[in-house]
Amino acid sequence: MTGDTMMNSAKVIELSNVSVSFSRNEVLKEVNFQLETGEFCYVIGKTGAGKSSFLKLLYRDLLPDNGLVYVAGYEVSNLPDKQVPFLRRRIGVVFQDFQLLPDRNVFDNIAFALQVTGNSKSFIKQRVLEVLGLVGLSHRRNGMPDDLSGGEKQRVVIARALANEPRLLLADEPTGNLDPEVSGSIIELLQQINNRGMAVLMVTHDFDMIRKYPCRTVRIADGKLDEVNIHSRTIR
Repeated sequence: MTGDTMMNSAKVIELSNVSVSFSRNEVLKEVNFQLETGEFCYVIGKTGAGKSSFLKLLYRDLLPDNGLVYVAGYEVSNLPDKQVPFLRRRIGVVFQDFQLLPDRNVFDNIAFALQVTGNSKSFIKQRVLEVLGLVGLSHRRNGMPDDLSGGEKQRVVIARALANEPRLLLADEPTGNLDPEVSGSIIELLQQINNRGMAVLMVTHDFDMIRKYPCRTVRIADGKLDEVNIHSRTIR
């Protein structure tokens, strides 16, 4: 199956018996996971546990050795290359290291995500201003990336990720380069976005932040993915 012939529409992610290996090292072993529309979930695990591989499976930067991967209306594991751009329009990705275009201002950084999908100039202007308002940065629309604080840069990245109205937001260590106070504001923003109905999957090492802003949490360890108790002091 490809395109929209997929899982229950309430599920924005579904992995079934997924395994991934590199040079005979099995990083993920028969992983099963589901994320429903409107759900917020943290993913934790030690460095090298397989968190990056897990995310790459979702936006088809990596294919599984075995198992099926369904994301945002697509069977990713058997998706033709020509349909990959359409999958990625349904997924917003927030990176730890921002990856903003240094020679473009805030408005143009966000507009670029809409230009590559062929939207009209009038729609792009309307949508960029809309997402800037959502992340609280309307007043910084003409600012250059080098003039922004770390927290402001991450808000621009979130706005860019939301520009094409994805069904799923993937956040890869979005607070990794931020101080605790700013980190809290970014988590609160992601939860506000989630409260508007968007599924959010966030990879993090910040266990204190998880306890302060509790949500469903899964851990990848020894190739397996399991639910964990966020209040347990053993989740490290």
